[in-house]
Amino acid sequence: MCAKIETIDLGLLRSSKLAVHRSAVIDIGSNSVRLVVYEGPRRAPAVIFNEKVAAGLGRGLSIDGRIADEDAARGLTALHRYALLARHMEVKDLQCVATAAVRDAANGPDFIARAAEAGLKIRLLSGEEEAEAAGHGVIAAIPDAHGIAVDLGGGSLELAEVAGGEVGRRASFPLGVLRLPALRKDGEQAFERAVRKMLKSAGWPALLTGLPLYLVGGSWRALARLDLELTHDPLAVLDQHTLPRAALRRLVRATRRLSFEEIRAIPGMASTRASTLPDAAALLAALANIIDVPEMTVSSSGLREGLLYQTLDAATQAQDPLIVAAEFEGRRLARFAPHGPAIADWIAPLFASEAVADSRIRLAASLLSDVAWSANPDFRAERGTEIGLHGNWRGIDIPGRILLARALHAGFGGADGDFPAMGALVEAERLARARQWGLAIRLAQRLTGGVEAPLKASAIAHIDGKLRLSLDPGWHHLAGESVERRLRSLAQALDAKPELVLR
Repeated sequence: MCAKIETIDLGLLRSSKLAVHRSAVIDIGSNSVRLVVYEGPRRAPAVIFNEKVAAGLGRGLSIDGRIADEDAARGLTALHRYALLARHMEVKDLQCVATAAVRDAANGPDFIARAAEAGLKIRLLSGEEEAEAAGHGVIAAIPDAHGIAVDLGGGSLELAEVAGGEVGRRASFPLGVLRLPALRKDGEQAFERAVRKMLKSAGWPALLTGLPLYLVGGSWRALARLDLELTHDPLAVLDQHTLPRAALRRLVRATRRLSFEEIRAIPGMASTRASTLPDAAALLAALANIIDVPEMTVSSSGLREGLLYQTLDAATQAQDPLIVAAEFEGRRLARFAPHGPAIADWIAPLFASEAVADSRIRLAASLLSDVAWSANPDFRAERGTEIGLHGNWRGIDIPGRILLARALHAGFGGADGDFPAMGALVEAERLARARQWGLAIRLAQRLTGGVEAPLKASAIAHIDGKLRLSLDPGWHHLAGESVERRLRSLAQALDAKPELVLR
């Protein structure tokens, strides 16, 4: 991550509740017209509404260069609905953008004029603007991304260099999934030559070869979903799912071997995406060869999230999206005034030597330390696991999700219970440390009863083989059987002897 744990302003997190901001993007694409409404902290907003209509505005372009009348009507109906919903959802900031189909269609200006009747001001993005927004979408979710954002839509393909939190060189190509069948009719070798020629003619820099790809767009996500199915991945999370280059061979073979019905039957696979998988797989294989790609990472954040990110000031952009989201969720679900940052400070001395990447996961777990209290007591550990594994987090990779889930699982009483097997997705040593985080958080919550003041009158330290819990004068009555029991559990996990000191 670009954001460093040492520079996170915990004072900001302890201050007044983070402001809630409701924004939305209407995305008029070549395949679909979509409304997405976001709410929450501006650096890490959560989706509260997401709807699309498969208008297919780009279908008619290959026939006569125009948006077909019936497709335009379908798209305009959706836009009128979305404009009305956005008003009644009290959206503060609404962006409405159109991409390749409207940009390339001879009657695109007429479509925009008719959309204005719904009260919408449509911004027609150029290919480079579309690429830039997609690149910023990747950065918004993966701040340390270094490679090439590749956004595959219905009408076009955008490439954008991402590095150091900035978008560099970018370009757009007429390689959307609706155009690929015609380009592939002469065979895969001819197709790859055509793609290579397009990139070269646009001056796409050869010096960017050898970099990983960040995959943006529904067709790429569908391809990744197929990969999860083929590999029987124990954690079927698309965001930041990484595919080595070698995975392309099995994906290409699978799209040739499997019928449309078999692909559509894959859980979570949209039928509109199933038909495009062979073309998407062929294009990705061609790009991997041309750019000499080592690996590919799926980004569920793309053009729409990039548009929101571009509106932020530099200080907000620099915030850690995982920590911001965990703080917001922790505040939303806590019993009392949340004190996750104080718990993070309190247990930090026990883990002073760990890597920064793990420290930020530990901080996130501390911020989420009270989110499962309302669940049935017999299932709080499972609830914590679900929040960690499947929460709508940004800025966290697959191993990070597993560590967060393990910490919350232990923190909500599952330290000695079964944790879902994750195979080789994360090292056993890191999993064991995450369990220690959870036990330390659990001790802090039991000691304090869920309020912050007792933390200021106590301290925990691992010294000379002893796990020492110290209580200040006037606070000795905080000690009790349940506290001592949790102190023993944490001491055992740290291979230490428990010690209670009444100062």
